[in-house]
Amino acid sequence: MVPYLTMVLLCGIPLLFMEFAIGQYTRLGPVHAFAKICPLLKGVGLATVVISFMFCTYHNVLMSWALYYLFNSFQATLPWTSCNNTWNDVGNCSSGFPGNATHLQSASQQFFDHRLLEKTSGIEDAGGIRWELFGYLLLAWVIVYLCIFKGVKSTGKVVYFTAIFPYFILVALLVNNVQLPGAKNGILYFVTPVWSKLFEVKVWVNAAAQVFNSIGIAFGSMISMASYNKFNNNILRDALIVSLTNSFTSMLAGFVIFSAVGYMAHIHNLPVDNIATDGPGLVFVVYPEVLSTMPVFQLWAPLFFFMLLCLGLDSQFATVEVAVTFIKDEFGPKLLRFLKREELLVLTVCFLCFVLGIPHICKGGIYVFQLMDHYTAVVSLVFLAFFEVVAVCWIFGVPRISLMVKRMLGKTPSIYFRACWLLLCPLLVLCILISSVVQFTPAHYGKYTYPGWAEGLGWGVSLVSIVWIPLGAIQEVFNNKGSLLQRLTTAMTPTIDLDAVDFLPEKQNLENPASERLFTSAA
Repeated sequence: MVPYLTMVLLCGIPLLFMEFAIGQYTRLGPVHAFAKICPLLKGVGLATVVISFMFCTYHNVLMSWALYYLFNSFQATLPWTSCNNTWNDVGNCSSGFPGNATHLQSASQQFFDHRLLEKTSGIEDAGGIRWELFGYLLLAWVIVYLCIFKGVKSTGKVVYFTAIFPYFILVALLVNNVQLPGAKNGILYFVTPVWSKLFEVKVWVNAAAQVFNSIGIAFGSMISMASYNKFNNNILRDALIVSLTNSFTSMLAGFVIFSAVGYMAHIHNLPVDNIATDGPGLVFVVYPEVLSTMPVFQLWAPLFFFMLLCLGLDSQFATVEVAVTFIKDEFGPKLLRFLKREELLVLTVCFLCFVLGIPHICKGGIYVFQLMDHYTAVVSLVFLAFFEVVAVCWIFGVPRISLMVKRMLGKTPSIYFRACWLLLCPLLVLCILISSVVQFTPAHYGKYTYPGWAEGLGWGVSLVSIVWIPLGAIQEVFNNKGSLLQRLTTAMTPTIDLDAVDFLPEKQNLENPASERLFTSAA
């Protein structure tokens, strides 16, 4: 938690405020906003769109899993509690949680591996399509489309429910969990610092990735949402609300999860770290096992997986909106003449994302999912965050950002924000970038290590988003006239007119109340 809170204070809040300022001042999506702010690094804007698009192709797979568990949780006996099912490897199955010291697998793990995924031996064995998951993935995309097809305005209304409802479930689960035996040990494990881990670079990289992923920094979604604001909307207030709400939610969820993990450790007489795990296993293996042992599990299990669905949908709304906003900003009039209605554009984007998500719901899809997540949500995101910070904080410059904020809010940003933008954010992100490259560890899933060709594919996935940054810079320098130095100087000169912005029209069609935009961003 020490690296996480440090990253929230020194990177999360300042960079979110910065992205809100860019979107609200320019009233453009990330591609056109960065082209005006820093033509040399205009590729950063396109890279944010690409990474958001890639993210939403595989993120909705999690929603298909949540739907699968949701519908299976209405049975009289939860199917992941027993070793007597057709999918179980009976000789290797434990009806409880066996811990890390034995060769046994829990019934919950076998349900996830052999029933939900029908997991193959590796990425080289794709297997066939899991048709049940295909149907659930289609259902997840239908839900997403029905929530966002009217644009940001309808999304803001939907998020009133999907953002608030999980809090009721989290609080109810926490009240229930803290009364269980062993819960205290799990909570202490969660909040007690292990100071030696502060010297591990991986911890800081993961903390930064968690902050960027959960707040939405470098995905372009915050810039897209802020572009629909009124010019004098209080983005400082919005940035603080979104950041602090996000951190509070993460902490609350941590207490809920680890109180339950402590309870499991107590039941099976194991150390807490034998139960705690990372990745999708925590939510889809450990917690279902916890739910099955709780009193009135018939209530808690459906509510928990419905909560997961709400939380996942919130993230999905924002990333899909980035792609839709870019297409409308770039090709809007031409496409609308062809598609006739904006709803058809959203439908086209959702359908394309659904098709690209199909490899993840094959029997070997979990390996594709883990590879994509590692190289998109960690590797690409750190590179992208660094170049975004360089483009805005160092090339566009803190004085110009401060002037933009002053024009909108009537006052200059505090010394805290200016110091973070000028020095702390760029240096922290640079250190994390260098350290993550030097101490890079390849993707893995459990004990499975990916073959060389799969690692190459992973780097290719990273380059799909990152490559637009150098390509954009080369194109901009090539299109300018004069010597190389003159071309670079021109490419680093903003084209946005800081004096004429008051005469820009309000963004049309999709404008919605500030509270709805704020709810969408917070979600």
